Amino acid sequence: MIRVPAPLKKGDTIGIVCPAGYMPAKNAAICISTLQQWGFQVKIGKTLGHQHHYFSGTDAERLADLQQMLDDASVKAILCGRGGYGVSRIIDQLDWTKFKKQPKWIIGYSDITVLHAELYTKLKTASLHSPMAGAFNDGGVDTPFVQALKPALLGKAYRYVADAHALNQLGQASGELVGGNLSLVAHLVGTKSAFKTKGKILFLEDVGEYLYNIDRMFIQLKRAGILDGLAALIIGGFTEMKDTTTPFGQDILTIIKEQVKEYSYPICFDFPVSHTERNYPLCVGMQHSISITKKQVVLKRL
Repeated sequence: MIRVPAPLKKGDTIGIVCPAGYMPAKNAAICISTLQQWGFQVKIGKTLGHQHHYFSGTDAERLADLQQMLDDASVKAILCGRGGYGVSRIIDQLDWTKFKKQPKWIIGYSDITVLHAELYTKLKTASLHSPMAGAFNDGGVDTPFVQALKPALLGKAYRYVADAHALNQLGQASGELVGGNLSLVAHLVGTKSAFKTKGKILFLEDVGEYLYNIDRMFIQLKRAGILDGLAALIIGGFTEMKDTTTPFGQDILTIIKEQVKEYSYPICFDFPVSHTERNYPLCVGMQHSISITKKQVVLKRL
């Protein structure tokens, strides 16, 4: 049974931390003011604006900052400033004792997939794969994707509609929704945090990878059984893909289609979950239904 953190109410406090890559404090300014306009209080972690080489602090500093937010009873949700890389370096040192007594929403995507997997697999707790603080910048705050974060935090059910795609495999399914960034889902294979996917709706997205590496990661998921027995598969955005000097010979959609063609469950392509502004908030671990027809794709949180 998946535990669902309590919906937020006006006046509740959202903590902002950077458990992975460095983020300048100014890049969170629009996010902070927007959250306050939505009626929430904001508590800033020490890692926002702090830098240690690539990271927002040493492993010890990032661990301590996230741990403090997890343990702070006044903080009802934790929004990550950005992803990048670094959560894997601290995930096994986190103490979830107080969190188990008072679960709270953990919000983010990209490298935050590691936290979503840990929460789902080991703590049986739902979380929110969602735009992060940086997504509010450059007009992002006005997009339907960032705006959808507010009702998601307030516990509202959602219904997202996406365009039909020529590569889709039609059908309907329901199940718990799991997934995130392909590189991280593959990275977690063989660990205690790895997603258990049988009977689930799995979603995947990625950015900035070489085409051959996408092919290799899908093969890894297949060999590990991650793609076996799914209720449905959602392929999100695979953006800013790179090719080698000697071309791989297939585009990204052809690569993915080739790797999943053996499966009979419903599959949709180009769903708006990605590293671009097209990134709807998704409740990892919660029951969803998906309908893939010739006209459209509808994903609903049940």
